[in-house]
Amino acid sequence: MLEARTRRHFLRDCPTAMAALSLAASQTASRTASARTNPQHAADNPLSSLPAAQRPRAERVIFLHMLGAPSTLDLFNYCPDLARLDGQECPASFLEDARFAFIQGTPLMLGPQFPFKQHGESGQWVSDRLPHFSSVVDDVCFFHTVETDQFNHGPAELMVHTGDPRIGRPSVGSWATWGLGSESDDLPGFIVLMSGGRQPRAGKALWSAGVLPSVYQGVQCRSQGQPVLNVQNPPGVSRDMRRAELDALRTLNEASHQRFGDPETLTRIAQYETAFRMQLAAPEAMDASGETAETLALYGAEPGKASFANNCLLARRLAERGVRFIQLYDWGWDSHGASKDEALNGGFSKKCRDIDRAMAGLLTDLKRRGLLETTLVVWGGEFGRTPMRENRGGVEMKFVGRDHNPNAFTWWMAGGGIRGGMSYGRTDPIGYHAAENAAPLRNIHATMLHLLGLDHHDLAYRFQGLEHRLTGVKPAHVIEEVVA
Repeated sequence: MLEARTRRHFLRDCPTAMAALSLAASQTASRTASARTNPQHAADNPLSSLPAAQRPRAERVIFLHMLGAPSTLDLFNYCPDLARLDGQECPASFLEDARFAFIQGTPLMLGPQFPFKQHGESGQWVSDRLPHFSSVVDDVCFFHTVETDQFNHGPAELMVHTGDPRIGRPSVGSWATWGLGSESDDLPGFIVLMSGGRQPRAGKALWSAGVLPSVYQGVQCRSQGQPVLNVQNPPGVSRDMRRAELDALRTLNEASHQRFGDPETLTRIAQYETAFRMQLAAPEAMDASGETAETLALYGAEPGKASFANNCLLARRLAERGVRFIQLYDWGWDSHGASKDEALNGGFSKKCRDIDRAMAGLLTDLKRRGLLETTLVVWGGEFGRTPMRENRGGVEMKFVGRDHNPNAFTWWMAGGGIRGGMSYGRTDPIGYHAAENAAPLRNIHATMLHLLGLDHHDLAYRFQGLEHRLTGVKPAHVIEEVVA
């Protein structure tokens, strides 16, 4: 049978059999060492919950990714010097060796487009575009000097979620779910929710399991209509009939796994069983109609609609039910100024209204339910925006916008072991580059995993000694200053 001809047979029969023996020995040693130091998932459940390798501060993550890269110079990083330079020609020193997506010639400097004020006991600066969020800044840690080496959307999105601009590596949600399993028996360990009307440019690769077994990839759910497409039985098929079919299929798959040892066969069994349980659990978890009027108003949510506010409320419901990693994507933040919808003096303000009440409500709701201290909430885009006004073709545009800036931009985290009411890092006076405590994305990833009780180096080692690590090939370290 062709199916029976595996890589093992090839290595056994080819002239390089000794090399194969050496490879097998090294991998066996890695697996043995891993088994000594790290518990393995249950044989019949690849999502079984595992203890963290070190003391965890967080049990789960809610990651809010603003697709298109919002201008944090107009939200969180107040630069008075940039305001004074508004309208002046950009100094030549800022343009030397700089790479832009669209800016040409000599652009004009662009000051903050909205008023800033200090808020909370911590005195954090936030613009007037986020009045509700301003009330919870004492629970938030701002990272003002996040860096990436990608300035196009697709590769930059991949960097945010996998640590590499190329498709193929596991996402941070997959690493977390593989390393810790799930606390829920009836829902996936990694769930993805969308808003804004468009998928990410890099597509489903952002929540891919990469080289990990596919059971650890994200499962996309919807806040409108059926929560998961094709999860319900077709007409004429009862739940008892489906159970009988899955039992028969499980027997065949177990026989296949016993013969060939393919781990994806176990993944297939687990996914079928999870889907069967999800037929009851997913509709209940994704139905927010039973929430109180006060809670719906807190988020600005309207059950049954596809919106960021609904997704934030659903994220809290999924966190309560033990989902390990909850990923929200919100499209519409690409503020180049090419049109009214993509302008700081246009669609940007609408996008701010879309998220303001919802993300403030999420933090408030998690805190009052005792979930914030064990839930790490992360917010950010794939890169930042220039302190210069975009000028396509060297000509000033009708609408106001900023080009891509990978050198310094703001993310924030809250809960889950993060020190609230503080800022980490400082940019230069115009918000263009990091001036103090740069925070490369690989260090952000390492910090997220650390707060979950996982070590990124250990994760790479545990995966059969292969070098498929989240943080890429450059050294990464945990940003200890932000850990409570």
